Amino acid sequence: MVEENRGARHARKQAICRKAQRRHVSFYERCAHWSFDRSESTTPIHWHRERWVLAGTALMVTLLSGFIMPAWATAMKPAPTIEAHTLLPLALPKPAPINPATSTVDDWQVVRVQPGQTLSDIFGGRGLSLTDLQKVMDAAGDAKSALHNIRPGEEFDFLLGPGGSLRGIRFDKDQANRAIVRLDGPQPTLALERRDMDTREEVAHGVIRSSLYAAGDQAGLSAAMVGKLADLFKYDVDFVQDLREGDSFTVIYDDIYRDGARYGEGDIVAAEFVNQGKRYTAYRFRKADGNYGWFSEDGRPLQKSFLRIPVDFTRISSTFTAARMHPILGRMRAHKGVDYAAPSGTPIHAAGDGVIKYRGWENGYGNFVLIQHNKDISTAYGHMSRFASGERVGQHVKQGQIIGYVGMTGLATGPHLHYEFRVDGAQRNPQTVTLPKSEPLPGAQLAQFKATVVKPQLARLEQIDQRVKLARNNTPNTDN
Repeated sequence: MVEENRGARHARKQAICRKAQRRHVSFYERCAHWSFDRSESTTPIHWHRERWVLAGTALMVTLLSGFIMPAWATAMKPAPTIEAHTLLPLALPKPAPINPATSTVDDWQVVRVQPGQTLSDIFGGRGLSLTDLQKVMDAAGDAKSALHNIRPGEEFDFLLGPGGSLRGIRFDKDQANRAIVRLDGPQPTLALERRDMDTREEVAHGVIRSSLYAAGDQAGLSAAMVGKLADLFKYDVDFVQDLREGDSFTVIYDDIYRDGARYGEGDIVAAEFVNQGKRYTAYRFRKADGNYGWFSEDGRPLQKSFLRIPVDFTRISSTFTAARMHPILGRMRAHKGVDYAAPSGTPIHAAGDGVIKYRGWENGYGNFVLIQHNKDISTAYGHMSRFASGERVGQHVKQGQIIGYVGMTGLATGPHLHYEFRVDGAQRNPQTVTLPKSEPLPGAQLAQFKATVVKPQLARLEQIDQRVKLARNNTPNTDN
């Protein structure tokens, strides 16, 4: 029974195939040769157009499968699970409290004093009022004196708040201390800040070719330091009349540094000046009273009892002589003094310590001053334009103190000082008279001076001179 059913099904299948072949006879005629049978009885495949179409279709299906399947797999991948984290509180140290005074850097505005400026000008230039200036003056305490006499080049630092209000000011109380006035607190405050001061020794050597200042400039000295050198030796050397070409000097001096920056020039430590073959020396020494002075090698102060010339002059218009044709009287007449020509108004200084014995008008002399220095020596000054204010007969004056000003009162044809040096009432030539020597240091100080100052500094000066001579000898002569 089973076999009959199976035979019937097979018969039906064959009938269906025969029916399809009859219906699609044209297709079977074209495709009857398609076969992948590799048996020997099968005819080899020939690549006709139909085979190329079939191969291209298979290749395209393969490529599309390579792109589509990974994308489909990715799309079907489940979303990742986010790992949960647990936050644990940790105890941290408390931050230090912020101090408003130190949390920010103050923006100080620096103002340098210009020639002719006053403190009120400087405050006004920062938009500050006289009330602000008075507040600073009131708070400055013992630093107030530095505000009364300001000089060009000094610096004032201003700290300004919102709207330009004054919060603070800084200025130099002295060379080594800075005053800081703060106005931004409940009450004004004043603080002093110590500056880091340092001195460094410098050495300079020069030879006079035209003038002292030109030689100093060539040696690297400032005009101020050349002036200090001239002040040291002005009692022995007339730097207008006595200088000669070939004169030389050697100077050891201090340079001052403040807070690491050069601040200015200090004092001369030791110096040597050779004028017309004569050697003069100066050494700085701290005396028993704590003050510094300058002394020659034998311990005598360089500051003599008398100034050789009591005025800064331009030329000597008349010398000391027993017979001179008077320019106004027109006859021969002795000239018992020296006339120093200078611009009208030039200060005249007392030649030495003494007492004013006469101050007024004197025939021929015009405005005239007579100073008695001791029982033997007096000095006289004539043709002044005016006297120094506040002086009177009987008043004591110090050497260098201003007693009047150059003019041309009396018998004079031009502004000049007529200067006389009198010994026991008789006039002597101020240019040649032997001036009294100053007393040397006392015995103990003199020994200390020679051991601690003269000996080491003299060795340095001699060493410098030897180097200069050696350098001069090694310099080739280009004159030939």
